[in-house]
Amino acid sequence: MAAAFPPDVFQHVVDAHCHPTEANSISAESMKQLQISVCAMSTHHGDQRCLESAIFRLSGYHPWFTHLISLLPVTSKSEHYRHLFLGDDSQPSAEATSHLRHNFELFSSTLAMLGEVGLDKQYRVAFDYHASPRRLTPFTIPLDHQLAILEAQIDIAVELRRNVSLHSVKCPQITVDLINKLRRKHGEQLDNIRLTTKKHNNVFISLSTTINGRSNNLNALITACSPNRLLIESDIDNIDRCTEKCIEILNLMARVKGWPVEEAWVEDLDKDEWGVVRRIEANWKAFIGENLQK
Repeated sequence: MAAAFPPDVFQHVVDAHCHPTEANSISAESMKQLQISVCAMSTHHGDQRCLESAIFRLSGYHPWFTHLISLLPVTSKSEHYRHLFLGDDSQPSAEATSHLRHNFELFSSTLAMLGEVGLDKQYRVAFDYHASPRRLTPFTIPLDHQLAILEAQIDIAVELRRNVSLHSVKCPQITVDLINKLRRKHGEQLDNIRLTTKKHNNVFISLSTTINGRSNNLNALITACSPNRLLIESDIDNIDRCTEKCIEILNLMARVKGWPVEEAWVEDLDKDEWGVVRRIEANWKAFIGENLQK
C-alpha cells in the first residue's frame, strides 16, 4: 500500500493525529522505515515521553483520563472520586493548573503542541484501560469537569502560542460554544462543520478512515469541509500502519474532491494544478503557522 506514493511525495505527508505512545514498543527499524511525519498524541501522565525527530510532539490530558485529575485539594482517592462522580466542581485549583502546565512544557521544542485534549460525552471510565478485553464502569466523567481541565490546558496553549489537537464526541454544540467562548476570551489569538470553519479561521478538520470510515457519511463530510481546512490522520497506535492509513484517506479525499494524486513532486505548480498531497500540506502549514514552520 505504501508504494502508492514515491519517496519525494511521501516527505510532504503529515499524519496530524496518531497514538504511537500507546504501543507496547516502537522498534528502531519502524522509525527508520517511516516515510512520513506524524503528530504523536499523549493522553495521560504516563505517555508523555520523548519520541524521535520525525514526530511532532504533543502533550496533554485526553478527556478519557481527566478523572485522574482533581480540581480541588483532596486527602484521598476515595474523596476525589466521590466528589467527581457525585458532586460538581468546575474551577481548576492552582495545583492542577500548575501540573497541566508542567506536562505541556515537557518538550521545549517549538514543534511541541497540545493534544490530545477535548470533550467526550459518551465515554465510560474503564476498570483497567490497558486490559483486554476492556471492561467499563457505569461512570461517565462530568462534562463540567472535562471542560474545566480542557479550558485550563487551552489557556496555557494560547499563552505559549501552541496549536491544539481537539477530540469531540457527542457534544458538538458544547464544543462550538467553547470555541466561541475562547475567541471572546483570548481575542485575536483564537481568531456544525461549515459554520464553525467559516466563523473561526483557525479551525481545521482532521479525518481518518479509522474513525470517520465507520460512518456512511464520510464522503458527505469531506464534501462539506472547505478544501483549505482539511487535514489527514491515521488515529492508530501502530506506527507501521500510519503511512498506509494516511494513503487511504488521501486517496478518498482526492476522489471526493476531484483532486489529482501526485505521481511525482513537481515544484512551482499553479494552484489549480495542485494534487491532494500538496493541498493537504498547504493546509498543515496554515494550521501550524509561521512560528512552528520555522
